[in-house]
Amino acid sequence: MHQKHPKSLITDGDASMMTAIEIVMPDADHRLWSWHIEQNMLKRFRGSKLKDFRKFIYHAMEEGEFDRLWREFRGTHNIKEDNLWDVLDSLEFARGSADSTWGSVRAAMGHPEPFPVKYVAIGNEDCGKKFYRGNYLKFYNAIRQAYPDIQMISNCDGSSRPLDHPADLYDFHVYTDSKTLFNMRNTFDRTSRSGLKAFVSEYAVWRSDAGRGSLLASLAEAAFLTGLEMNSDIVHMASYTPLFVNDNDRTWNPDAIVFNSWQHYGTPSYWMQTLFRESSGAMIHPITVSSSYSGSLAASAITWQDSENSFLRVKVVNFGSDAVSLTISTSGLQASVNALGSTSTVLTSGNVMDEN
Repeated sequence: MHQKHPKSLITDGDASMMTAIEIVMPDADHRLWSWHIEQNMLKRFRGSKLKDFRKFIYHAMEEGEFDRLWREFRGTHNIKEDNLWDVLDSLEFARGSADSTWGSVRAAMGHPEPFPVKYVAIGNEDCGKKFYRGNYLKFYNAIRQAYPDIQMISNCDGSSRPLDHPADLYDFHVYTDSKTLFNMRNTFDRTSRSGLKAFVSEYAVWRSDAGRGSLLASLAEAAFLTGLEMNSDIVHMASYTPLFVNDNDRTWNPDAIVFNSWQHYGTPSYWMQTLFRESSGAMIHPITVSSSYSGSLAASAITWQDSENSFLRVKVVNFGSDAVSLTISTSGLQASVNALGSTSTVLTSGNVMDEN
């Protein structure tokens, strides 16, 4: 090409090609070949809808006329907004049959079986934004119509008052200091039992109390989790965030699991969470802790069963600086406790800011 860069490049829209063009020829205009646009049209449109859409591809018109005709086209044929199409296409890629438009793409990539997508969160920490509710309803209605079994999660907190829009669950995020999170252990005690279920999808102690993953952070998080566990009739799911971090690229602290090119290890928050691994599907029991330091304690009790035996697990968090003596009472046990077979696991250190 005599060392001259092209002004325009026409391709089939291949993602890797688009990336290469942007790097190698950043000043060139990248255009999609009309034949491929036509093929996409044939997949989506039929009859008068296809005929009307072709006008936007093959007819010359001024910008103002294009905008007017586009609005008329969307109204006449009930065309969803572009971002709604993107979401529905993404869900079809994940859940559609191998014969569907986007499910066939997934199958061609080596995964013919659909993915079991059960939940969709609409937005991320967007509840307070001006247009969230209006946009939320557009996505909610479109997804509900296409996938009525998918449960949709609102960004708005429903723990203290009902939502003003439909949802299956509501999202609850909390990043705060250790003392505040410890004091939030009873947050869901006061939540209505007749409302929506909660998904605590992001929780963690952060900033100065957390360091790069401290014992102090894990203690406050453990107390918070005992509250979620005791309120599991309305707290449907919970997730610590973030899960992984590259030790050489710490864009966020703390994280549950740290890795580099030669090792991986869990922070105290990770090891604390392993003590809650039997919580899902377990039976919750009322628990009372008697101690002169009860204000700095949190506790929960569960029983679960394997193929042969039933197990009782009591978790107690001491958020204070003093060793304490206490009495624990629980009720509703369906069998006696074999004290001789009991074991204890203690997560502690000489300094609450110690890391793994």
